[in-house]
Amino acid sequence: MNFEQNYTQLQKQQLTMTPQLQQAIQMLQYNRKDLVDFLKQKSLENPLISISVKSTPKTQGTLPQKYNSNQSRTDQSTSGSIWDTLAVISTTSLYSAVIDQIHLSFRETTLRDLIIWLAQYLDNNGYLTLSLEDAITRTQADSLQLLDALTLLQQLEPAGVGARNLQECLMLQTERNDEAPDLAYLILEEEFEAFANRKWDHIAKRYAISLHDVQEVSDFIKTLTPHPGALFSNAPTQYIRPDLSVKITDDQQIIVSSVKSGLPVIVFQKDYYEELSVIKDKEVAMFIKEKQSEYEWLKNTLIQREDTILKIGIAIVHAQKSFFLSEDHPIQSLILKTIAEELDIHESTVSRAINGKYITTEFGLFELKHFFTNALVTTSIEGNGSISSNQIKKKIELFIQEEDSKKPLSDQKLVDLLKKAGIEISRRTVTKYREALFIASSPKRKRFD
Repeated sequence: MNFEQNYTQLQKQQLTMTPQLQQAIQMLQYNRKDLVDFLKQKSLENPLISISVKSTPKTQGTLPQKYNSNQSRTDQSTSGSIWDTLAVISTTSLYSAVIDQIHLSFRETTLRDLIIWLAQYLDNNGYLTLSLEDAITRTQADSLQLLDALTLLQQLEPAGVGARNLQECLMLQTERNDEAPDLAYLILEEEFEAFANRKWDHIAKRYAISLHDVQEVSDFIKTLTPHPGALFSNAPTQYIRPDLSVKITDDQQIIVSSVKSGLPVIVFQKDYYEELSVIKDKEVAMFIKEKQSEYEWLKNTLIQREDTILKIGIAIVHAQKSFFLSEDHPIQSLILKTIAEELDIHESTVSRAINGKYITTEFGLFELKHFFTNALVTTSIEGNGSISSNQIKKKIELFIQEEDSKKPLSDQKLVDLLKKAGIEISRRTVTKYREALFIASSPKRKRFD
């Protein structure tokens, strides 16, 4: 047996993911809160670094009528509005509110102790998560006593608290409401399933009422809440700090600004650096050189991160110009690849840059992801061969808003109307879009006024 060894030299390019490159990618993907947390951790590891978050003027990037893809920002700046981070924590939970009512409404008895005991099994929506059978087993209390305790719990605010299911929740709210139709409570109690399944002919015949009367009951029940406990929450109210801002000038130019307020600022501890510099020690010298280099890298990476987000934001606004200039705010079809090719960057960079980032306008706050939607091929749509799913949803919504409520449009009829408008999609897709808009099916939209 003969063995022969051959040596071949190959050349290939390969990107090495250095720790610094990995951190740069992370910093681009972080939202502002995560970025602040990341830099604070860095400041704990590096004594030459401190982090502050200040309210400062905005850096602007202008989107002129004729867009220049190379223009990511200008030297222009304005004071703009100051965006302050707020976090309001609810001081009263549902449980605390219920306990307060129990102490105010009932004297100290065994019955009150049972009400308090039941209250600990209320979920965030106000429902009782424990059956009476389980309560009897756990407390060894008399069944009538526990039933009395539950009845008293269900008389507290908010109306519907202590319900064991949706039916009971709606009944509890109905019996307290003076504006409830006469038969509303009875229908919920005796014909809840038939009512939910819109078997209204059956209900009308049983109670000798008209379909119009059943419709009135339905309209009333829609005013009730299936989640009475949601009025209370322990979770902090989340206020989103925008990364970009859009302003429309009188001559319809769009100015895209980077919101500097809330952006972390990295500060070099010069005094401490000078103190360490006078120490004649090689290890100390190497240490401060390494930490100074880290400061310089972080400072430059922050600048690059901000420039990248602004540049991508301007490109997005340009691609969705009609959204910002038209009153109906239409969304055009847009994919990551389009922005990536225009700016000569990788799609993954665009994806990371828009992750958790928001843009504020005079008519609302929007996540950058909101402006990306795949196009659907159509036969003809105003001379274009594609239309976004958002545009189709808006058309479906408009058709349904204008329908005859006594003869609502079926999904197939919506398919036909869309086809006449030059949009060919399947009935299944129409159904999916309708459900995404939280619009009921045609039989459930039918009214009997």
